[in-house]
This record gives sequence, structure tokens and C-alpha cells, in this order.
Amino acid sequence: MFGFSRGWWVAMLAVVVLSAALPPGAAQTLPIGSPAPPFELPGVDGKVYRLEDFKDAEILVVVFTCNHCPTAQAYEDRIQRLADEYRDRKVALVAISPNDPLALRLDELGYTDVGDSLEDMKIRAKDRKFTFPYLYDGEHQKVSRAYGPVATPHVFVFDRARKLRYVGRVDNSEKPDRVTSRDTQNAIDALLAGKAVPVETTRVFGCSVKWSDKRESVQKSLQTWAKEEVTLRTIDAKGVRDLVKNDGPKLRVVNVWATWCGPCVTELPEFVAMHRMYRRRNFELVTISADSPDEKEHVLKTLTKLQVSATNFLFQGDDKYQLMEAVDEKSTGALPHTLVIAPGGKVLYRKSGPCDPLEVRKAIVGYLGRTYK
Repeated sequence: MFGFSRGWWVAMLAVVVLSAALPPGAAQTLPIGSPAPPFELPGVDGKVYRLEDFKDAEILVVVFTCNHCPTAQAYEDRIQRLADEYRDRKVALVAISPNDPLALRLDELGYTDVGDSLEDMKIRAKDRKFTFPYLYDGEHQKVSRAYGPVATPHVFVFDRARKLRYVGRVDNSEKPDRVTSRDTQNAIDALLAGKAVPVETTRVFGCSVKWSDKRESVQKSLQTWAKEEVTLRTIDAKGVRDLVKNDGPKLRVVNVWATWCGPCVTELPEFVAMHRMYRRRNFELVTISADSPDEKEHVLKTLTKLQVSATNFLFQGDDKYQLMEAVDEKSTGALPHTLVIAPGGKVLYRKSGPCDPLEVRKAIVGYLGRTYK
């Protein structure tokens, strides 16, 4: 299984083959009073977790969540807080990602720096310092179908006998300062006190679960994007200096490359992916080719082959030192050269030579934000 962080484009090639033999959509959400379905799933820590591993817990909280969803990200701190506050009271919390990574379109990743593969989950868990088990069910989704989450996050609370006593939301607002009903916490407190849960079911809100039958949508999106027009204009040193000043309202990623630069061409698909991920937000990708002006046709052919339907320029002069000085006075001159520039010209990220796409995405999301405003 390939993660978004590495090999995403290779993994997408399998979609066409696999989409014809996919299972049907989501199952019905588990009814109140039902026993906890068993599971045996890999965690981000390299261990395999089973339902019986939590037999000593008085209460088991199973949260279906994921990396990419803005709502799920808005609840990460609160889920961690639940795990921390109730751990010493024999309450176990387990998070499960139900999403098939190959059923996740690039334009659904506009609020994240990673996808929903197990490898990406490991990155998120490390970044966020999760102390609860975070399990992956994206390959077969059998456990998720047995529980029946409809959105992320979706909480299932089981009593000592592992009967479902609460199913629904964490609380009633994505924004912590607007919460007036802590539904999951209320359910846990009631069960610990030996009382009936005051409200057994609540409506959930968040991103829909990415069941495997949505792989066809991913395939169609890739086919549509492949048909987008690719254009190339020339630019002089003054135009380059104006670009990096970034007087506009959008976060701007500038990538200087050349057709004769192997690492440049190799990493361009990563920028295409970022373009498709973030362009619905205040974001734009600009590429500047350092090829000779008389190579314009070859440059355009390369950009078209790689589907770079962003804002593309070819430097019109032969003095490459002039180009690199105009782009970034701190540049070493090595290609590729990448900048992430905030409105007003502040450089949030720079790299001479091949970049780490994850670091670029982190810089982008760090500025744009992970949740809806």
C-alpha cells in the first residue's frame, strides 16, 4: 500500500484496475445495545491491536477519525484530552482511520499535509504526539463496515460488557469556545457512575468516510485534470522580482526548474499534486523554467506531459545568475529552487536542490490553516 507522502502517483495507476471489483458502500451504523465488533488492526506504533487487548478497561471508546478531514483535525486535541483525562479511570480510547487512501481525491486534501495511508498516519501521530492507539482500516474496511461510521470523527462508547451505550459526536461544535454539550464526556461520566447515558445518540458532522467504492471518483478526477490546458509565458528579471514580492492575496509557491535538470523533472509531479490540493484556497503555484529561451517548445512539451496546469514562465534572458538573484538573493544557484512566499513577500520556506514535499506541504498548511474558518 502506497501512502500519499511517497508513491502517490504510482498508487493511482492501480485504481483503474481495482475499481471494477470493489465492495459496496457503507454499512448501517451499529445500533445502541449491540456488542462491540471484534477487530485486529495495525497501529502507527507497529503493533497489531485486537478488541481483547482492552479487556481490562471499564469503558472502551472507539473514535473513527482520519488525517485529512478539517473537522477531524479540529477535534484532535479534544480526543487526546479525553484519552489523557480518563486513562487512570480505566477508560481506554482507540482511534481508527476507516478511509481507503486510494478513494481520496487530491482536491479533498486542501486542509492537510498528509493523506490517510498508514505511513501518513504515523507522520500525523508523531507530529501531534498521540498517546492513544491509532489504527488503520483503510485496506479492507471490514471493521469500519461492522461499526458503520458515517463521518469523521464518529464516536462509539461501550460499557464493561462491551455493549454500545453511546454513538455520535464528540461535542456540539468544531470550535472549542462554542461547545455547550460535551456528549461523549457525558456518556463516559454516566457509565462510570453506574447511570444510564443521558443522550444515547447524536448527529455527527464531518467528512464522509472514504469507502473503497469511491476509487472511481479518483480515477475520473485524474482524467479530468489531465485535460486541463497547460500554458507557458516568458518573464524577465523585473517580472521575477515582482513575483517574489507577492503583492497579491494568495500564498505563492515558486519553483525554478529546467528540463535538463533530472531532480527538477522528477519532483514536478509533487508540485502538480499540491496545485490540485490547495488551489481552491488562497494558493497558487508558479513555475519558472531556466531553460534557454529558444527551448520554449520543449519546455511547454515537458510541462504538458507532466500536466502542470499552473502559472508557468520561461525566463527570457540567457543570464541565469540574473534569474537566480531575482528569484532569491539567498539562493545558492542550485536547481531546483523552491520558495513558499506569503502575501507581502515573507519567505516561509526555501530550498536549493530537491525539496522534501512534506516540508513544503507543512509550510503551506501552516499558513493557510488546517480547519475551516
